[in-house]
Amino acid sequence: MIELRRGGWSLILRPEIGGAVSALTRDGVDVLRRMPDGSTDVLEAACFPLTPWANRIAGGRFTFQGRGIDLPVLPAFAPHALHGDGWMSAWSVEAQNETSVTLLHRHQPDGWPWAYEARQVFSLTGEGLHVALSMTNLSDSAMPAGLGLHPYFPVSPDTRLTFKASQVWGGGEDEVPTSLLPVSAVQDWAAGPRVADAPFVDHAYVGSGPAVLTDGDRTTTVTASANAGWRHIYAPGADFCCIEPVTHRPDAAHAPADEASGWAVLAPGAALSMEMKITVG
Repeated sequence: MIELRRGGWSLILRPEIGGAVSALTRDGVDVLRRMPDGSTDVLEAACFPLTPWANRIAGGRFTFQGRGIDLPVLPAFAPHALHGDGWMSAWSVEAQNETSVTLLHRHQPDGWPWAYEARQVFSLTGEGLHVALSMTNLSDSAMPAGLGLHPYFPVSPDTRLTFKASQVWGGGEDEVPTSLLPVSAVQDWAAGPRVADAPFVDHAYVGSGPAVLTDGDRTTTVTASANAGWRHIYAPGADFCCIEPVTHRPDAAHAPADEASGWAVLAPGAALSMEMKITVG
């Protein structure tokens, strides 16, 4: 466990559990959902990284440059592959000072047949938390790639979420969307509705602007780099919701070649990166 402090901010990291955040507080108040004491389940973490892709790949298989790829599938999410391997792996500490930590994950070829290394740089500023996530292809052939971050935010009965999106991915079956829909077909967050009043939401919205959670006189704002052009919002009707900045749409591995899906191709030695900021006002 690693703890950073700056001003009224505190960040606790669990590198050995998926390179995850276990707590983020300001003035002793949880900004992210706190990981239960003693838990080793990354799905109970406050935030974890998504590498080398985000969300689901349908059927746990895809074709890349004529090569068939069969991915590991976790029983809980079968028949699809979910979120890559970074969140399921131990990360190491590469660098650390009083207000910043760099975590490193090196992947050796397995079901994902490319070697890569990923880094998370966590920095506490006077405003809040800044996370820079990057990934470099260490293989001798081109590699498909995507990134994301998966923060969980506490939700009370009065919490409102404001986020302006142009469209949302929906349709399909088995939690793999197939088409772009008007946001009203799922849930429109533009006017700041109460999260508790929303239906079950587990969808990727097209939009790269700020997402703002408001609870009384407290606001939490999530922003990300422009290349994270999708926000996957998970609001299951519980005491939390997720606002996940990601660099590609769900199941981008199966997107048509001419679609701007965000699915990147990294040449040997090339890198992909994104950033996220969480601030409180």
